[in-house]
Amino acid sequence: MENLIGSDDDNAEYEGDGESEEGNQEYEEDDESQESDPNFEEYDESENSDPEYEEDERQIEDEDHMDDIMDVDNNIQDVDVDMGDFTLNVESDVEGSCINVVHGNEPEDMEVINNEEFESLDEGSDQDRERRALIKNLRKEKREQCRGVVPVTNKGQVGSQATTSKRKGKELKTQKVTCGWYIHASRSNPESDWFIRTLNQTHTCLQTRKLRACTASLISKKIFDQVEANPDIPLRAIQDHFQKTYQVGVSMDKVFRAKDKARKHITGDYTKQYELLRDYVLELQATNPDTTVKIDVCSKPNPDSPTRQFRRIYVCLGPLKKGFKACLRDLLGFDGAFMKGPFPGQVLSAVGLDSNNGIYPLAYGIVESENTESWKWFLDNLGDDLDLGRNSNFTFISDRQKGLHTAVEQIFPNAEHRYCIRHIHDNMRKRWRQTEYRDHLWRCASATTIPEFEHLMKEFSQYDKEACEWLKQIPPKHWARSHFSGRAVSDVLISNMCEVFNGKIEKGRDKPVIGCLEFIREYLMKRICNVMKEMKKAKGPLTPTATDILAARKTVASQYIARWNGGDKYQVTGALQDQHVVDVRNKTCTCRKWELIGIPCTHAIATLNEMSKDPEAELDIYKWVHKVYFLETWKKAYSFKVEPIKGRSMWPKSECPTKLIPPPHRTQVGRPKKKRRQSEGERLSKKQKASQGDGVNAAQEGGSQKPTNDGVQKLSRKHISVTCSKCKNKGHNSRTCKGQGGNQSKK
Repeated sequence: MENLIGSDDDNAEYEGDGESEEGNQEYEEDDESQESDPNFEEYDESENSDPEYEEDERQIEDEDHMDDIMDVDNNIQDVDVDMGDFTLNVESDVEGSCINVVHGNEPEDMEVINNEEFESLDEGSDQDRERRALIKNLRKEKREQCRGVVPVTNKGQVGSQATTSKRKGKELKTQKVTCGWYIHASRSNPESDWFIRTLNQTHTCLQTRKLRACTASLISKKIFDQVEANPDIPLRAIQDHFQKTYQVGVSMDKVFRAKDKARKHITGDYTKQYELLRDYVLELQATNPDTTVKIDVCSKPNPDSPTRQFRRIYVCLGPLKKGFKACLRDLLGFDGAFMKGPFPGQVLSAVGLDSNNGIYPLAYGIVESENTESWKWFLDNLGDDLDLGRNSNFTFISDRQKGLHTAVEQIFPNAEHRYCIRHIHDNMRKRWRQTEYRDHLWRCASATTIPEFEHLMKEFSQYDKEACEWLKQIPPKHWARSHFSGRAVSDVLISNMCEVFNGKIEKGRDKPVIGCLEFIREYLMKRICNVMKEMKKAKGPLTPTATDILAARKTVASQYIARWNGGDKYQVTGALQDQHVVDVRNKTCTCRKWELIGIPCTHAIATLNEMSKDPEAELDIYKWVHKVYFLETWKKAYSFKVEPIKGRSMWPKSECPTKLIPPPHRTQVGRPKKKRRQSEGERLSKKQKASQGDGVNAAQEGGSQKPTNDGVQKLSRKHISVTCSKCKNKGHNSRTCKGQGGNQSKK
């Protein structure tokens, strides 16, 4: 059952444990009236209109039916979840016909006139008046005739009619033959069925594809199954389907309106789904135990109002909550993505990393905008689910969003908050676009020790002091590995886990509120199944990613020499003055790579090779690997399954006395956008890729670059660093060089 907290106050918050699916939506009928076919002529001998005949016709008709920054060491190894199987293919053979034939139902008891009984009646008797009334009712007949015509091939043909038409100011006399198709039907009283008396089913006229009775409402009923199976079916496919199957031509505008009607009936109206949101929550919590769902509403000046305006919703599925704790990684990434539709907002998400460096979504929600207040509300709920207090030393990674940064500092002041290095580079690229700045930034961020970090920052300052001072304004504890702690068992620098998750749910962000939440839940449910398939392929005691990292370090460790000090420490020496100390007892190395990610570094593996000379030493390298990377830990995290839910008609009904209404409607300017907004760095990277691709193609063809006026695009040197021919430094040419040799600062 649900609990409505503070329903009498200005803010009401809904929390409980519940379920989902689509509810019964009322299908709005088209206001357009279905007019008769222009190829048919109607003769009504009675004075009264005949609504039942039109109703029978309608019933019969219904029955026919990233190159800029790459973190190679922390590449996100996520499984491919194909959400396309929720949109099945549509079969080309569709039963149905566009010809509406009137079928008369056989009456159980026909009224037959007995002429012998009426012959002896007087004209003024009551029986005579009844006889005249019955005959009058029988005369209520209808005759439909095809108005299609056939051009006359032989003059004087029987049934031809002479017609006069004007063409270019001249009168032309032609003869046309009327079509022989007609139907004659009658009935005894307005309540009885129609009976076909005469029917000629042979058409001799030319067929026409213009049919006013083929409205958008009729088309939406015919394509309902197709749109339900494939919501992305092209409009041109629907138009061709009607033309081939029903021999009817429809415009693209009418097809668009018909598809929109069918889509609204399937996915539900955007406004209607807010009323069913509490029922969805109850169903979600009933099928997935320990699920947390909270609904926040806008403040109302009148607490006695029967309605509450939706503001936010937070969802943390119980199975994902248990699985994240089993991952043994205190690391979460935060990000937001735009909603589409008449009620825009933001989809906030909290995504972690599993044992195989794949994404593990934990919680998600829909808020009005990405600001400090919404992030504080989201983090408060997340902290309650993970039992995180203000003194928690959890690790978070996000972009440099001001609202999120402030919210983390207020809710978790002792947490380790990392900044995505890609977003830092995007801000730097607005002023310094050369690739050398990117290389300096990445070397400084990836340094694992403080002395190495200070040395690289000094080199950056010699290259460009102004850019280095700009970077120093950002505390290194937020973006440099040398200042990270090893609590998260990960040295990730880029929030790729959030970008991957936002890309997977992109098609669900333009759906109504319940449809969006259901799309995310179904994606999470199927993703667990795909990861389990990958687990069956794994062989070793470690996950595939950890196995590859360890194998690569074993190869490099053969070039190092380890010397024992007689205790628990070893001195390991390599090329280029690479010398560090390995502490076997504490499982640490002065390079800090072992401490940061939990996998033995090359120095530790070299130490193990030296220890192999002692027959009494323990030589199991897997004991030096953190348990987060073991295959058993990976399997345990995905042993908690997201449960399916029932249909909307079987959802429990909420007993909350108030009714949820949608948030304020905001009309978006311009055409609705489907693609994600790209940063300036991403746009510049794509331009560089395009220019490099053109250069490779030209070189492969063996042809020289031609000017643009010859039809071949000339390669651009914009944003590409040049090398000075005098001092051999990048960033300037020989004409602007101020000296030869040495490091020259770029001004």
